[in-house]
Amino acid sequence: MADRLVGVVLAAGAGTRFGGPKALARDDAGAWLPRACTLLADAGCEPVVAVLGAGADEAKHLLPKGAHGVIADAWHEGIGSSLRAGIEIARAAHADAVLVTLVDLPDLAPEAVARVAERWTGDPRVLARAVDGGTPGHPVLVGSAHLGPLLATVGGERGAAHYLAGHHAEEVDCTGLGAASDADSR
Repeated sequence: MADRLVGVVLAAGAGTRFGGPKALARDDAGAWLPRACTLLADAGCEPVVAVLGAGADEAKHLLPKGAHGVIADAWHEGIGSSLRAGIEIARAAHADAVLVTLVDLPDLAPEAVARVAERWTGDPRVLARAVDGGTPGHPVLVGSAHLGPLLATVGGERGAAHYLAGHHAEEVDCTGLGAASDADSR
């Protein structure tokens, strides 16, 4: 059986600074949620899971074919709670590695996703993240050896940044590819 790379799109937040749920956001190029899901699928993720919360009923209709939506019960507590839900789903799907991105990176280029996904060679200890001009960004690649320990540290507003830094995640240069340009306003 081939190694299983599961894609997770974090798209649960209410987007209070943004003016509404980012899972429902769109720009001239289209809706952000299906774009993020497609980026992960095109990089070899199977399945792709979108972690939803605010606006979930509407967002489910935006998912492209092959992507699955799950609702993070504690999404309102912060990104760490959404990340926890995504990792739990990936573990239940017997992921060998997880590639995580955010829905609010509308300028994320396929090249950035491919560069990080290429770090997946079957090693369960892999830990890598996109970096744009020295600024940590997404996607983030987490091998199965890190999933349990990472789960023990995330929740509420606490995401994975501390874990990635503490475990010396490989920095993958994605300068100019939208890896750290999250949209907080319209």
